[in-house]
Amino acid sequence: MTHDHDLALRPTPAQQAAALNPPPGRNGGDLVVETLTGLGATTVFGLPGQHALGMFDALRRSDLRYVGLRVENNAGFAADAYGRIAGEAAPLLLSTGPGALTSLAALQEAAAASAPVLAISSQIPTAGLGGGRHGYLHELPDQAASFRGVVKSVHTVRTQSQIPSAIAAAWKSALTAPHGPVWVEIPQDVLLDETHLPVVTAMEATPEDLPPRPELTAVAAALLSEAARPAIIAGGGVIRADASGKLRALAERLNAPVVTTFGGKGAFPWEHPLSLQSWLEDRHTTDFLEDADVLLVVGSGLGELSSNYHTFKPRGRVIQIEADLGKLESNHPALGIHADARLALQALLETTEERADRGAEDRVREVLAKVHDRIAAQELTLEQDVLASVRRALPADSPSFWDMTILAYWAWSAFDPKAANTMHSAQGAGGLGYGFPAALGAAAADPTRPVLAVSGDGGALYSISELATARQYDLDVTWLIVDDGGYGILREYMTDTFGQPTATELNRPDYVALAESFGVPGVRTTPGTLATDLAKALAEPGPSVVVLPAVLRMFAPTHLS
Repeated sequence: MTHDHDLALRPTPAQQAAALNPPPGRNGGDLVVETLTGLGATTVFGLPGQHALGMFDALRRSDLRYVGLRVENNAGFAADAYGRIAGEAAPLLLSTGPGALTSLAALQEAAAASAPVLAISSQIPTAGLGGGRHGYLHELPDQAASFRGVVKSVHTVRTQSQIPSAIAAAWKSALTAPHGPVWVEIPQDVLLDETHLPVVTAMEATPEDLPPRPELTAVAAALLSEAARPAIIAGGGVIRADASGKLRALAERLNAPVVTTFGGKGAFPWEHPLSLQSWLEDRHTTDFLEDADVLLVVGSGLGELSSNYHTFKPRGRVIQIEADLGKLESNHPALGIHADARLALQALLETTEERADRGAEDRVREVLAKVHDRIAAQELTLEQDVLASVRRALPADSPSFWDMTILAYWAWSAFDPKAANTMHSAQGAGGLGYGFPAALGAAAADPTRPVLAVSGDGGALYSISELATARQYDLDVTWLIVDDGGYGILREYMTDTFGQPTATELNRPDYVALAESFGVPGVRTTPGTLATDLAKALAEPGPSVVVLPAVLRMFAPTHLS
């Protein structure tokens, strides 16, 4: 008996002829780009290197769009942002040794934020593998070992026939919840040698679903339906799972207040009557969440920032939905549900009962009023005005990417992202230099909207070279650089702790002149003209730089008192 599946696998005469007579002049690198095309990739990021030239030569024989950055770490940040915006595993092509290792900080951020990145690196020639000291350029005893503690999975290729399957397995790993970066490495000779294998025409790498166990969601639904004071913490897992609509529906059914983590910004509407916004670094919010008799945590591990620096001590029952098994109950005992946020929220929507609570919205207003009064008492008008100017200038549907800088720390708590998956920062791993190269990746993913990058002057110097990338590919990114002449937040930390700062002050280049030297228009602004200047820059197509000389301060923390 012939099954339909058997017929689907049977090649057509044309396919047979193409397989028996593959085009000449192909190498192992062609198998890489053909596999990526077959998986649905359209854009790749990277930086060429001696051992990786086979991959890069193959790019010119493909339809893949290449965006080349000037530093491997920045290329990793760009791929990270592309993955967040496009929802696909962004390929990142790298060379061996120093090139590969330079990407580690970006891959750590992608892992912390569950951003899908498919890193494909070259390796030294096959003859040098195995840990011997052969003296090859870029040689490491075990290159893959440097990545195993950072990425989701590592895939090593030794022959050309392994290339398609290894890349497909990595793609599937990157896009299976929790999303994350993966690592594939291919020796130089495997990439360079001519191949007689047929053209890769179709790949199957469907990510696996991660549904919740029904007996656990049944218990969770009963607890939430019967709760007197339920509350919800929504993390980045809600964003990655595209589950914001289901979160809102569940919160409204339960009349449960919602606070979003810094990685979950936009998971719940900012101005919703049940929205506690993102004021997690505030004792009033912490007290409110501690008082919940049932606390639903979705897509968050309740780490350092999400727990007000581990001062949060819940007194009620905690239900935690988390796709990353390592984060499940890692900080607090809970009814742990290992599942994708979207599937788990759908299960709860089907099993919870509507809950009346006319006082929930009043309690939310009371907490937000207390937070407002605490901030207002600290005389931080400049900081609030600057953040408000950014919000006025940025179109509601435009994504923004924030470096580790004081204005970003404000934005974590106080910025209304307007929509899901539009505000991103490096708060997962906390490294400098994320904002601008990530914004370039977002602009490559969606050229229909201007993109905003926000950096301090310290973080800007990590990625100033990418102005050349922005100009070369004409990417529509406006870069706001807040120039305070140093590492502003470290200056504050050291002054508060030791009475004076050390090693925090930086020489101040002329960022407007720097931008213009790359052919990128720049403007120096003031707090009073920021909204106008920023809006004008965002409205003009292509890259631009807006420099704001200003010393901003952070609001006082509550976890130290």
